[in-house]
Amino acid sequence: MAGAETPSDKPHIPVLLRPLLAAVAPVSGVWLDGTFGAGGYSRGLLEAGADKVIGVDRDPLAFEMAAEWAGEYGDRLVMQPGVFSRMDEYAQNLDGVVLDLGVSSMQLDQAERGFSFMKDGPLDMRMSQQGEAADDIVNHASESHLADLLYLYGEERASRRIAKAIIKARAEEYIETTLQLAQIIESCLPRPKPGQSHPATRSFQALRIAVNAEYEELFQGLMAAERALKPGGQLAVVTFHSIEDRMVKRFFQSRAGKTGRANRYAPEMEQEQPQFTLKTRKAVGPDDQELQENPRARSAKLRVGVRTEAPAGEIDARVIGMPQLGGRAK
Repeated sequence: MAGAETPSDKPHIPVLLRPLLAAVAPVSGVWLDGTFGAGGYSRGLLEAGADKVIGVDRDPLAFEMAAEWAGEYGDRLVMQPGVFSRMDEYAQNLDGVVLDLGVSSMQLDQAERGFSFMKDGPLDMRMSQQGEAADDIVNHASESHLADLLYLYGEERASRRIAKAIIKARAEEYIETTLQLAQIIESCLPRPKPGQSHPATRSFQALRIAVNAEYEELFQGLMAAERALKPGGQLAVVTFHSIEDRMVKRFFQSRAGKTGRANRYAPEMEQEQPQFTLKTRKAVGPDDQELQENPRARSAKLRVGVRTEAPAGEIDARVIGMPQLGGRAK
């Protein structure tokens, strides 16, 4: 999912770990880290008092890298290959679930994974290293589908112009590397001003989200967490861009029984049997110390909810504002 794209030789730093641990304290029982990555959250939870942490990741590399230190925690750390949208199949009656939706720097820093427009590599972007890759979409999707994808998933306002440039470029040669695509995007957009992000940022975000079905995964993952948590269990989610944060915010609002107001003067309506109570009514962001230590935290937001005794249910993806992309016309 989305994180700042900055080159770094430093290891992955878990974003908002301190405020997250403070928000869910005291930490105890069994937790599931649905986005294990470099293991920062899992280690933080174990050191804060969790009896056991189940680390879930679809990237085989995550567990290969963890082999160096995982033994320190013995059977308190369980590494579970898979996706967090199926977490309720891996565990039940959890005391807590943590989801960090940022892309791990270990993925961005490997050129051969194709996530970064700053390093030349195959246009891949598959977190699981299986299935359809980004070059399949770029070279075969229709112009209208590409434009919709860039706009809905990346909030790219120049989506139609970029889609047209991609179609023109791929007619001349197959687009197979990250720098090829980045240069195509750069060629049709204004040069960024100092301090502005790279012109390809939103497009690469959109493609990565599409390749890994990240919005569907988040939607299904939130419902799976609702099913897997015990009453009193906590769900903590760290997001990095507005669409993810909107989905998480609306999920918590909906599951906390908040239906909003018909107008701003009307009282807020509450539904019966909410599945969550809101522990953080407003998103928690990074403090000055964290921004200094880890610039990629600048767009991060943390939201926390507590599971009630109400039975788990279903929710329509449209209710939480999940982007709805049509079929991939060729």
